[in-house]
Amino acid sequence: MLRKFLIALCFLVPSLAEAADISGTAKVRAGDAVVIGNTRIRLGGIDAPAVDQLCLNTKAERWTCGVAARDELAKYAEGKTWVCHTRSIDRRGRTVARCEVGGEDIQKWLVHNGWALAYTRISHDYEPDEAAAREAKAGMWQGAFIAPWDWRVRNKKTPILGATKPPEGAHAVLLASASGPIAPSPDCTIKGNVNSSGECIYHQPTSRWYAQIKMKISKGTRWFCSVEEAEAAGCRETKR
Repeated sequence: MLRKFLIALCFLVPSLAEAADISGTAKVRAGDAVVIGNTRIRLGGIDAPAVDQLCLNTKAERWTCGVAARDELAKYAEGKTWVCHTRSIDRRGRTVARCEVGGEDIQKWLVHNGWALAYTRISHDYEPDEAAAREAKAGMWQGAFIAPWDWRVRNKKTPILGATKPPEGAHAVLLASASGPIAPSPDCTIKGNVNSSGECIYHQPTSRWYAQIKMKISKGTRWFCSVEEAEAAGCRETKR
């Protein structure tokens, strides 16, 4: 009897998590990530550039599109009441949700304004908004960029998106990070690099190879402020 109860509970708990709504004002962490209270929320159905992702503008110059996506979302929606409908919990412990701000689908707003892409591996709901943003050359679409999911794994074969014809060697720029040789702050001292297999590896200051990792934008290295942030970017800790 107890065994049957425990099995039933295993099925019941996920259902309760999926049904729960989270509401309140949000602190924006990235173009697709916010915190409400103590709950970290990943905006479902879309993918926005990471804070240190680079894009090219209409003059083929580098600009921090990830910072822009975060700041545009903050400017538009911080201080307002959010209502997030829980869909699942991801492998990093974040709540994946569809969120409304003042009754407006905030994921739809982000994609329609060119600050995120429709994440079609999960949902096709925002494909029309992505098409509209592409047509209007809104946000990232005005210049050139690569899809955030390809940037995270440093996919050198990914197509370059956007309205601006990319210059020769654009992949090297677009796959790099806004992080340079100097850490962005004293609290951001974890180094990330990409190994010969294309895997992202992070090194804490106590790592054996930490001093040997040279932080160069051209090499695709990047700084992280926490282990959680490094793992959220798809990196694993060095084995040495």
